[in-house]
Amino acid sequence: MKISGFTYMRNSFTYGYPVIESILSILPLCDEFIAVVGKSDDGTREAIEAIGSPKIKIIDTVWDDALIKGGQVFAQQANIGLKACTGDWAFHIQSDEVFHEDSLAEIKKAMEDNLNDPGVEGFLFNFYHFIGDYKHIGTTRRWHRREIRIVRNLPGVYSYKDSQGFRIYPGHDDYLQQTNSRKLNVRLLNARIFHYSYCRNPDLLLGKVKRFNNYYQSQDKTEEQYKAYKTFDFGTVADILAPFTDSHPVTMKETIANQDWVFKHNPKKIALSFRRLMLHRIEQVTGWRIGEYKNYKIIK
Repeated sequence: MKISGFTYMRNSFTYGYPVIESILSILPLCDEFIAVVGKSDDGTREAIEAIGSPKIKIIDTVWDDALIKGGQVFAQQANIGLKACTGDWAFHIQSDEVFHEDSLAEIKKAMEDNLNDPGVEGFLFNFYHFIGDYKHIGTTRRWHRREIRIVRNLPGVYSYKDSQGFRIYPGHDDYLQQTNSRKLNVRLLNARIFHYSYCRNPDLLLGKVKRFNNYYQSQDKTEEQYKAYKTFDFGTVADILAPFTDSHPVTMKETIANQDWVFKHNPKKIALSFRRLMLHRIEQVTGWRIGEYKNYKIIK
């Protein structure tokens, strides 16, 4: 069995992405690792190269402005990495996602046990979304619960929409022009993804949020939306958070120790409509997320 890892990024350090920690977290599991690096001016490429692993192959790219709208460029860059993979399984990790070393054995065993079962096309993971700092996680519908991060390396498998999971396309020469696809049949694993999207220095986070929003709305609208902000206001993430007291991945140890900001969560300031609050309460009691979007089919 051969395992390929792949990711994509551009100017990761400018926006505070833990890209090196991310790569290192799954590198021990991979026989090869494809890093698709968009043209950067912040040392991102050099830092990945400095990891010094013979497993890592860097593919240099220039992001296509024609694919900016709706975040299509994210899927396009992910697919460059995916189609460079030569393993039986392709393990995708995004630049703000990290896996715990304690889960690698379970992940490897799942791939070994299902290698010869074509009915299993991938694996689904639950998420820990860290909000504000490394001690709080988001618990409401605002944060997606699950995503596919391992797929069987088949010709018709592509990253979906704005790199939101994966699907199989019947004709795989020009998937961007296709409207028909089907969901992958996947197995849900216990291993969790540690997602640090809203857990970084607020100065860097403001730049990240503004840049990200530009993929989904006009730059003028983004600038108007954030013109009063000199740094990111965590008060805008007025959500129900839960304390996190377990261990973080070992690759994040130094990053967490060097936290240079203070986050104060106000549990009385929650910006949820009555409907969303009721849906959250139902989920907390029953475990059922009513109306949840699922870009996958879970099999047993």
